[in-house]
Amino acid sequence: MDTRLPPLWASAYGSTASRLRRALARTALRAARFARDLAREDHTPGCGY
Repeated sequence: MDTRLPPLWASAYGSTASRLRRALARTALRAARFARDLAREDHTPGCGY
């Protein structure tokens, strides 16, 4: 996973954040990962095939 989102990592996996805040941060990290993977596939020669 990308390390350019340290505030999200702290919120997603820290022990001080509330349950809702952790869930929202983890969802945001998943969305960022999906967007990055989608962008990577768009730039793969042969369209990823």
